[in-house]
Amino acid sequence: MKIIVQKFGGTSLRSNEDRQFVLAHIQDEVKKGNRVVVVVSAMGRAGDPYATDTLLKLLHETGAGLSERDKDLYLSCGEIISAGVLASTCRAAGLETTILTGGQAGIVTTDEYGAAHIVKLDPVQIKKALNQYAIVIVTGFQGVTPEMDITTLGRGGSDTTATALGVALQAERVDIFTDVEGIMTADPRLVNDAKPLSMVTYTEICNLAHQGAKVIHPRAVEIAMQTNLPIRVRSTHSMDEGTLVTSLLELQEMAGEIIDHPITGITNVANITQIKVPAPNTHHDVQMQVFKAMAENHISVDFINVTPVGVTYTVHDNEADHAVQILHELGFDPQVHPHCAKVAAVGAGMTGVPGVMAKIVEALTNEEITILQSADSHTTIWVLVRGEDMVRAVRALHYKFQLHR
Repeated sequence: MKIIVQKFGGTSLRSNEDRQFVLAHIQDEVKKGNRVVVVVSAMGRAGDPYATDTLLKLLHETGAGLSERDKDLYLSCGEIISAGVLASTCRAAGLETTILTGGQAGIVTTDEYGAAHIVKLDPVQIKKALNQYAIVIVTGFQGVTPEMDITTLGRGGSDTTATALGVALQAERVDIFTDVEGIMTADPRLVNDAKPLSMVTYTEICNLAHQGAKVIHPRAVEIAMQTNLPIRVRSTHSMDEGTLVTSLLELQEMAGEIIDHPITGITNVANITQIKVPAPNTHHDVQMQVFKAMAENHISVDFINVTPVGVTYTVHDNEADHAVQILHELGFDPQVHPHCAKVAAVGAGMTGVPGVMAKIVEALTNEEITILQSADSHTTIWVLVRGEDMVRAVRALHYKFQLHR
């Protein structure tokens, strides 16, 4: 049998009207003779009755909260409700289906409650169900420990569930349904002429996701990349095929030519604070002290530059005060630049291509945008700018690399 995995996020399941679009996508695959494994998130977003953030808010309002183990059990209810409602929608349309929790689907995880990692996936129960039903609905975002305690996989966990099941079931592909037409050359809310991309590589979408694009979680892509499992990022409200995510070699074979576009997309992350820590003459181990202190206090650092005279890095604005307090306690006098933004140019074709950084600098200089910091990898160049310059920077780079065409 051919298996298609479909993942639907919270906004796709929010209302009965939305669920009718979901139903149409499921029916489309069933009509083609495929078996469909549907992975669901909790319905809606913060404020909607059964959304994960709403459940968390309710918990915080009731008192001291729960242990991390019990909180995962509590949060798993959102996906179970989604699965039940969608299964009922399918049955009303004459489609027989059944529901499996993440644990019943064979997902075994670590006991890192709230951010568990999959250590084993045995889909024997799904395969049995697929012999009886054309559609099996699986609750995303969750699994169980070897001791059968329910765990959650952290943000983006339903994406991870979908691609992990796709790999384990040797699916034809995984379709990730969202509220946009696919992966765009930039955030369409910032760039009016942003274009949907027909194809991107695994590496490109991982970098786009890490740098701010939120259409799919990078951990899910990394799982799919292990076996070259194709992913399509599609709109729930359209039958368009969306954006195909696969290997560079596969894309070149499909296109029948070498793909040599240096930049695929521009992305951005706001609300970042830059911290510079000069190294006093008496502190020869400033790098070790600073980053060890950040790690011990669970402060995530990014955009790191280390030199003999000090270190520069960024943290999220909401962690900046804590980070600066820690540095003062260590005897350092940091320079702090709050409310910055990171803007990144991503493209598998930039490796070894001269002039990409020159174009970035030229585009931003022409807009009188100051680059506070920069860094690069084989497929990404990112710059730090003032927060008020972020939108102009994204638009300038999008135009400079002619992504509007």
